Amino acid sequence: MAELLRMPEIAANTEEAILAGWPVAEREPFAAGAVIATIETAKAAVDVEAPAPGVILRMLVAEGANVQVGDAIALIANPDETVDDVDATLTRLGFAASPASPPVDVAAASHVDGAGGRSRVFASPLARKLAREAGVAFETLRGSGPHGRVVRADVEAAIADRERAVAPAAPPAAAAGSASTSTSASTSTSALTSTSASTEDSVVAPEQAVGGGRAAGAATAGTGLVPHSRLRRAIARRLTESKSNVPHFYLRGSAQVDALLALRAELNAAAPVKISVNDLVVKAVAQAHTAVPAMNVVWTEDGMRVFPSVDLGIAVATDGGLVTPVLRAVERMGVSQVAAAARDFAERAKRGGLKQDELEGGSATVTNLGMYGTEEFAAIINPPQSTILAVGAARREPVVTDTGDLAAATVLRVTLSVDHRAIDGSLAAQWMRAFVGILQQPLRIVC
Repeated sequence: MAELLRMPEIAANTEEAILAGWPVAEREPFAAGAVIATIETAKAAVDVEAPAPGVILRMLVAEGANVQVGDAIALIANPDETVDDVDATLTRLGFAASPASPPVDVAAASHVDGAGGRSRVFASPLARKLAREAGVAFETLRGSGPHGRVVRADVEAAIADRERAVAPAAPPAAAAGSASTSTSASTSTSALTSTSASTEDSVVAPEQAVGGGRAAGAATAGTGLVPHSRLRRAIARRLTESKSNVPHFYLRGSAQVDALLALRAELNAAAPVKISVNDLVVKAVAQAHTAVPAMNVVWTEDGMRVFPSVDLGIAVATDGGLVTPVLRAVERMGVSQVAAAARDFAERAKRGGLKQDELEGGSATVTNLGMYGTEEFAAIINPPQSTILAVGAARREPVVTDTGDLAAATVLRVTLSVDHRAIDGSLAAQWMRAFVGILQQPLRIVC
């Protein structure tokens, strides 16, 4: 019997999503398990698979349209079913089309080429929608997707290039003043990280640790209003909820990491994938969770959820904002596996290729601003996780040895933000001691 296919809730608390594409055509039979629609949330694209064989009698939503969860998106039926009057069937099922609903888009946009003929510019429906909303000329875009297909990242890059081109330059006096500003100040932020940072990115000499850029209040009369992206709105909503509803407390620790950096150099001499300092930190977090298993939990209203494996989020910066894909069972992964998986996440995050299930779960996240020279900062917990570890830059500085002598060492500072509902201060302190110990005896990471 014909029935309405409705927009699914593909992530918890998601109220709407974009109908990014229709992989099958109307009246084209599909098999059970076939992908019949592609849905895009603020952070990921998700394929909707058919639970049984069928056929789409009519698509009710255009590609690129924003749809509320639960709204009808198509009329489907059994492959051998005959429906003579689709409009009457829709009426019987209670569907009333909105007069403002756009028609279903074609698979590609087109433009007039220099010779006066028409050439086709292939693009994802979401890329076309973003380009229209931002007023970006489609014919100027170069696609980075398969076969030159224009994807979301291409449009966002064009928007960013346009904004940089019209941004006013910083006054000379302001630029000179900013060059003397130290980055040692603690920052509270939802932090970004590059998962491919090298030793040079992560270890900053004292003379290099200087800030740059204009002050936040240096707006000019020519500044325009840039509409919020769906990802930026999602980030704002989730982090506001976290800071408002989750009782944060913070622990700061420091570790001498000369041995860790030496180990990294040895591993990279033979490793099939380049290993970053951040990869070693992620492994150290997993080892610390194994040593203090009571940290591997999250708070729920019904009880404490205890994880059987150490699943860790890795904060990744994209042009559109922060995403935190989750590595599963990190305690059972080798360092090279962590490095390869983190690099894959970072590459797919930048082109919007992460799957929804890769963005869910885990009890903790690692976020790193060390490659920017930031020495120390505090991050906001990514709900429903219990902790987030903020990693700063490792710097050479004077230290006092156990014998009371003064020496030079490379010191890495970290700040652990903790959900006090799930974890008490003494437990978090045990974890921090274990984590710092692992960083300072790094062979424990690979044993």
